[in-house]
Amino acid sequence: QVQLVESGGGLVQAGGSLRLSCAASGRTFSRYAMGWFRQAPGKDRDIVAAISNSGGSTYYVDSVKGRFTISRDNAKNTVYLQMNSLKPEDTALYYCAADYSLGVRRFVSQYDYWGQGTQVTVSS
Repeated sequence: QVQLVESGGGLVQAGGSLRLSCAASGRTFSRYAMGWFRQAPGKDRDIVAAISNSGGSTYYVDSVKGRFTISRDNAKNTVYLQMNSLKPEDTALYYCAADYSLGVRRFVSQYDYWGQGTQVTVSS
């Protein structure tokens, strides 16, 4: 079992940056693949980025490639999402998720553990 707590969301202007953090409980964080998802009002929860347990492999949805970077610090039990060049369409509730797997996972159904979400709002 793992508990996840997101932080770092907020209100920013288009073109600005935010860094989201996800703090995980437990002693086996390095055994979990991690992902960031987002959900806008009235829409499905979709993958933003994912990272393997070691941090050696990553995945990004096309709309954020070149702007967002996912990383993890296993010594701190934390995964990050650096968000640059933010656009109004990035506005959503962002969720951190964990799966007891080594490889990258890209789908909601593949994750068993979820944080409460942190709101990101980008104004035009």
